[in-house]
Amino acid sequence: MLKFNRSEFLFIRNKIKSNDIENLLNNKILNKRISTNFEIKDISSITSLRENSVLFLGNNLKLYKKNFSNIILITNNINIYEDTKYKNIIFVKDLNESYNIIINYIYSHEDSIDYFDEFDLIGNSLISRNAFIHKSSKISNNCVIGRGVKIGKNCIIKNNVVVKNALINDNVIICDNSSIGTTGFGFDFKNRGASFLTPQIGIVIIDNNVHIGSSCTIDRGKIDYTYVGKNSMIDNLVHIAHNVYIGNNACIAAQTGISGSVNIGNNVTVGGQVGFAGHINIGQNVVIAAKSGVTKNISDNSVVAGFPAVDIKEWKKKIIKERKNGH
Repeated sequence: MLKFNRSEFLFIRNKIKSNDIENLLNNKILNKRISTNFEIKDISSITSLRENSVLFLGNNLKLYKKNFSNIILITNNINIYEDTKYKNIIFVKDLNESYNIIINYIYSHEDSIDYFDEFDLIGNSLISRNAFIHKSSKISNNCVIGRGVKIGKNCIIKNNVVVKNALINDNVIICDNSSIGTTGFGFDFKNRGASFLTPQIGIVIIDNNVHIGSSCTIDRGKIDYTYVGKNSMIDNLVHIAHNVYIGNNACIAAQTGISGSVNIGNNVTVGGQVGFAGHINIGQNVVIAAKSGVTKNISDNSVVAGFPAVDIKEWKKKIIKERKNGH
């Protein structure tokens, strides 16, 4: 798990201790056990536990960390709450609402009205005073480079690009009109609208030697990060949603849409206009034909096509059969 410093991208609006969360959530709490009082300094995920943090758990997931004295768990799952190894735990009615309350109380983030950044006009672009750009990299016209952003060596950022909430490694090219580090599509289906957005407090990490085409959008992670692996090629008009992990040497053609929390292995080739459902795993060395709809996991070394995407030989047989039947 790659690490980053969240405070370089967000502002701390309010300091809070574990005992204070009871008052903050108030009537949202069904039950609680709080054995230690410590200052909350970060937010954890199931894959990246951080010191002095809050961890939100909606599923009956197993945690392998032995000492939970400095992590407070918040869950809507009764089975997790009844597991007595968790000494600091709060059982709530609505996990998503509790997450929103706590994150919006602690952090001023990009979707907060009080969030701000300070920019200098350098060349023809706005560069945050809290960003770092290696002197060997080139920033073209009308770009916006936000707070906390780090851009490595020999990168080319073309015209009208927005980079925020992101770490860009070396030898990366980002083409015109792309946006990196944008807000993920997180909200509550019961309470829709801009006032009920689920805060996205992660970042985007673009590894070495990646090419990102024009008019692409890569959303930042909800808590951790969205990742594009080394030597990957992203065509124009591609959307990569929050928490997506793309391995090394990916090739993704135009107008592809990748839903949140998709995990894509190394050496994957994706044709144009492919759509991925969320929370699925794509193996190594996979080829996905253009216009496919990927709705389930795909194993290593597969070649798939169609909607829903299946082995390409099976898909071709289906097409031949349909044509014989006059379809």
